[in-house]
Amino acid sequence: MESSAPPRTPRDRRNGQELRAYARERLIESRLTPNAISMVGLAGNLVAAALVTQRLFFLAGIAFILGSVMDTLDGRYSRMSGKGTLFGAFLDSTLDRIEEGVVLAAVAGYFAATGDDFAAAMCVVAVLGSLMVSYTRARAEALGVECKVGLATRPVRVVILSIGLVFAKGAGLGDFELLAPAVYVIAALTIVTTIQRVWHVRNQLSNEAAPPPGL
Repeated sequence: MESSAPPRTPRDRRNGQELRAYARERLIESRLTPNAISMVGLAGNLVAAALVTQRLFFLAGIAFILGSVMDTLDGRYSRMSGKGTLFGAFLDSTLDRIEEGVVLAAVAGYFAATGDDFAAAMCVVAVLGSLMVSYTRARAEALGVECKVGLATRPVRVVILSIGLVFAKGAGLGDFELLAPAVYVIAALTIVTTIQRVWHVRNQLSNEAAPPPGL
C-alpha cells in the first residue's frame, strides 16, 4: 500500500511564509548588494572558462551553472531588497554579455586546438548571435517596443551550453559528445531569434505608424 504525504495545514503554510519573510528581512538588512552577487556570477563564469581551457568540462559545466544561477539571483534580489540601482541594472546586463562571451571563447579555443575549425567558427556565430539577441531587445525597448519574442533567451542558452559542457567528450558522464551540438543549436537559435525580433519590431512600428482606419 502506497503512503502519501499528509496535506499541508494552514499552520504549516503560515510557518513557511514566516520563515521566508524572516530570511528576506535578514538579507535586506545585510550588506549584501545585487552588484556583489553579479560579481560572484562573473567569477563563476571566469572559473568555468579557465576549466574549459584545461579540458575539465564537467567542472566547467558546474561552475558555469553556479555562475549563471547567481546572474539570475541578482535581479530578483535587487527587486526584493529594494537595493537595486540604475547602474546595477546596467552592470548586470554588461556582465551577462561578458560571461557568455568568455565561456564560448574558451570553448572556441578548445575546438581550434583540436582541429575542429567548423565548431570553432560556430562558437563565433553563437557569440555574435547571442549579442544580437540582447541588442535587438535593448534597442527595441529604447524605441518603446517590448521585444521578448524568440526561443534563444539567455536562460535557454545557459541550459543548452550547460548540457554541452557537462556531457562533453571526456567529462566523465558516459561516452557523450554534446558540446559541439550544443554550440550549433545556440548558433542556429540565436540567428532565428534575431530575425524574429527584427520582424516583430518592424511590425510593431509599422502598426503604430499606420493611420487609423477611416482617415
